[in-house]
Order: sequence, then C-alpha cells, then structure tokens
Amino acid sequence: MNRTLCMKALIGAAGACLAWPAAQAGDFPDRPVHFIVPFAPGGTADVLTRALSQKLGQRLGQPVIVENRPGASTAIGVKHAAAAAPDGYTILYGGVSSQVMNPLINRVDFDPVRDFTPISLVNSLPLVLVVHPSLPASDFAQFVALAQSRPKPITYASAGAGTSNHLAGELLKSAARIPLLHVPYKSSAPALNDLLGGHVDAMFDLVLTSAPQAKLGKVRPLAITSAQRSPLLPDVPTLRELGMPEGEVDVWTGVFGPAGMPRAVVERLNREIVSILQLPEVQQQFASLGAMAAPSTPAELGALLEAELAKWKRVVREARIGAD
Repeated sequence: MNRTLCMKALIGAAGACLAWPAAQAGDFPDRPVHFIVPFAPGGTADVLTRALSQKLGQRLGQPVIVENRPGASTAIGVKHAAAAAPDGYTILYGGVSSQVMNPLINRVDFDPVRDFTPISLVNSLPLVLVVHPSLPASDFAQFVALAQSRPKPITYASAGAGTSNHLAGELLKSAARIPLLHVPYKSSAPALNDLLGGHVDAMFDLVLTSAPQAKLGKVRPLAITSAQRSPLLPDVPTLRELGMPEGEVDVWTGVFGPAGMPRAVVERLNREIVSILQLPEVQQQFASLGAMAAPSTPAELGALLEAELAKWKRVVREARIGAD
C-alpha cells in the first residue's frame, strides 16, 4: 500500500474509533451469520465467498449462510446489507463493482462510504488485455502504436456499460492517449465469444476465463492490469512493467457490514477473516480461480474504497457515462 493510502488508512482508523459505538462483542456470534453476495450463484465471486464462509463458520462456531441477492447491477444485495441491523449478523461480499462503479454510474439508494463498515479486503482479481490473433500487434507497445496509427479505432468488448472491463478500456484510452471503440455486451461470455470469432479486436477479461483461450492460441494476451503478474499467465507482463502504472485495474472484493457496527464485532470478524486468508490451502484455492488472497485491516479497506471512488469518478466523468 502506497504512502497516500497509508495516510488515508490512519485517518480512517482515527475516525472509525470515534464513530464505533461502545457496545462489546459479548457472546457474538450466538446465531447464524448471513453473508450477502450481490452476484448470481456459480460465478467466481460466489465460489470465493463460499470458500471463505465455510471456514469462517468453523472459526465462529456458527453457520455462515451465503445469500445470493443479484440484480440492479449488484444494488439489490448491497442495499439489503446496508439496511440490516449493525450487529455483525449480516455482512456483505462487496467490491469495486458493487461499492465503486455501480454507485458512480447508476442511481442507488445507498452511500458506499457512509452506509457501510469496512471489515477486511478479501481478494484481488486481475484483468488481462487480450486481442484476436489476427490483430497485427504481438505485444503491448505494438498495440498502442497500432491504435495511434490505425484509421479506424481498435474495438474492445465488455460485459456492459460501466463494468470493470469497460472502464479498464476507458482508463487505458486516457492513460495511453489512444482511440478505442467500446462494444458493450450483456455479459462477459458473449463478449469473449465475439472476440474469439474475430468480430471485435480486443477485450479486458478476467485471467481465469482468458488464460485457457490464450494457451490454445485463440487470443493473444498483451498485459496484466494488476500490480503483480498472474500465476495463470506468468509470461505476460503487467502494465506497471510496461511503463503504464496509471492504467492498473484490480477487481478487488472485501467484506463490509452495515454502518455503526460495534468495534469488538468488527475486530473479531477481521481477525478470523485475516487468519483464514493466510492459510496456504485458501491461498492456493484462490489462485486456482485466478484470484490473489489479500487480507487487510478495516482502515486499509476503507482507505482503498475512498481512493478507488476518487480514481473511477474521474474515469466515469471523462468517459461521459453514468446517471445524470
């Protein structure tokens, strides 16, 4: 974490100490904990949540029940968590898409900072810039040069307007000062299918889904968007290595609770989650899904949230997308 985030974390921690009520954890938990997932069952987020919830239940001595509440670009599940009693018995698996991008782009009935208590960062999922093999760009430098010289802009697919792979493209446009044409789809699957068919030139995709296609030669990976290389594509350099750290994108997720949770409850949940994420078998399970386990303090997660809101607010404004 850089100096700016560390300073924000210290400020956030001081504010949190003032805001947390004096209530103690007591016998927490003495009944099941509900873990809200604002995504549909079966996806990467759902699988990661269930892996975490199983071990969290063992450590807490109570069942941790995963509740999938998808809809409205994650807003349905997030709003449900925000409205719950702040006692630790309802927690949220939220991240950059639910706590940052959706609130910046769409009208939502919650404030991502004011209405939540950060508990711990959980994981980071990198994206990879992949292109169709027919595109005459064998590396990232050639991709940028081609985009600058080509009469028609390079097209890139996404899972829809305002999604992480859409905004990753908008961020790259700004950072590299190149023209790119966004082609939105209803989800990542049809977007990737059209890339495989050569109907679009490029896509920012999760490493997990594009790595198998890259190994088969059906797409060409050019750059990883996170600060570290992915073990699923170890030979693909990061944007930081390529001299463009301002284009970095992490699809991060964390655990949040409703605003006003007792400090002792937050500390208990954070302690257990951090311990779980440090287990080698959990780290290996996450890595097999293309994710990196990334435990944090509550203050660090709060600082990350604020930094990401500021970063993506600028991208959304420059791209002229979002609610009026």
